[in-house]
Amino acid sequence: MTTTTTTRRARGGGREDAKTTRERSRARDGDEAATWDARRDADARALGALALAPAAAAAASAGGASDAGARACVASAAIVSWGAYALTMRLLPTVGAKTLARNMSGYDLNKKGTALGERRVPESGGLAAGCAYAVALTMQQLCQRVIRWWFGQSASGTNAWALEQNSALACVGFMIFLGFVDDVLDLPWRVKIIMPGFAALPLLLSYSGGTTVLIPSPVRAMLELPAGVRSVDIGPLYLCYMWLLVVFCSNSINIHAGLNGLEAGQSLIIAGAILLLNVLSLANDPSTEPVTAGAHLFSIFLTLPFFATTLALLRHNWYPSKIFVGDTYTYFAGMTLGVVGTLGHFSETLLLFFLPQVLNFVYSTPQLFKIVHCPRHRLPIFDPKTGLLHPSMATETRYNMNLVTLFLRLFGPCTERVLCARLLAFQFLSCAFAFVARHALTGVWK
Repeated sequence: MTTTTTTRRARGGGREDAKTTRERSRARDGDEAATWDARRDADARALGALALAPAAAAAASAGGASDAGARACVASAAIVSWGAYALTMRLLPTVGAKTLARNMSGYDLNKKGTALGERRVPESGGLAAGCAYAVALTMQQLCQRVIRWWFGQSASGTNAWALEQNSALACVGFMIFLGFVDDVLDLPWRVKIIMPGFAALPLLLSYSGGTTVLIPSPVRAMLELPAGVRSVDIGPLYLCYMWLLVVFCSNSINIHAGLNGLEAGQSLIIAGAILLLNVLSLANDPSTEPVTAGAHLFSIFLTLPFFATTLALLRHNWYPSKIFVGDTYTYFAGMTLGVVGTLGHFSETLLLFFLPQVLNFVYSTPQLFKIVHCPRHRLPIFDPKTGLLHPSMATETRYNMNLVTLFLRLFGPCTERVLCARLLAFQFLSCAFAFVARHALTGVWK
């Protein structure tokens, strides 16, 4: 009897010890997750502050908009953008839970062999950001229409402005849908490259602006054109250029990817540069059109909610990611930035902002067009013993041809967080170079 009682007590004690061990393990995992959440949140907030600070400082220095109508429009855009940020933060956990339930998840290959690499990460986080952005544009259009009516702008001017915003909304909505289809069906590359071309058609079909371009001064001198000839109307060629620009922007974000936070981070920095460009343009050459008719104000209204939704997504997607952005976000981001640059009439400067994406596309061309073998994933190789990423190979003798691999070859193995930070620092430098080049070539190039 005593032996039996002792045995039962021993078994009970064993079960209690196992239960205690599991509870300690869960507590340790919870503490580690909380630590990563705090670091992720701090990094995302710091990046957002760095991206937005130049535009905010320039706006404060300029003293804001000159008339009451423009100030009301900018204030409404800021309020709507804050709402878009809050909505994205609210939707992301729901989207993550739903995609996990539908088995739309994956494992982080850059952490394979570690505890972080063994957990399932939900995909298509860009769906939350895209939906919040679409809602924000709709609400913003309502606010702008009320403000325009209050300040007495003509109906024709209001309708012309709404036409451009509706075309932008149609393009972005179409691209969000196609990106989500890609996340679900995993479409081949040849289809992915073509998709943005169809999504850009609403922009071209509704475009009613000018098709005249300034002739660069060196070209005028080379062709010995008269001094009075400074521009030329290229007609359909301009629409073709717009279409190619939007298609390139949509695909370039998707190609320059593969690290936690890289897709959302580069989009956030470019959006911040666009805001700074528009603020500086308005400060140096204010629009004389009533209320929000200026192209730069219109560009701000499109970019602010995008910046807000991207920042909210980055707080979940930064290293180590709680949710992947998916092709839904990369196509949505590229299309939005392309449309903003086109309707804001600063497509040349936009290409300078996209310098890393241009270099990555040119460098990747042999693999994209199958001249060189292109594996399904061109991700770096992760060493679980050291936690460092190493350059990956396309073949036995050739490295993968993208900026992620090139940076590892140039600067050596590093952690995923450091590699992403280096690539985003290059993005910052490229945007700064764009402003320097724009200032240096003013009056010289055109």
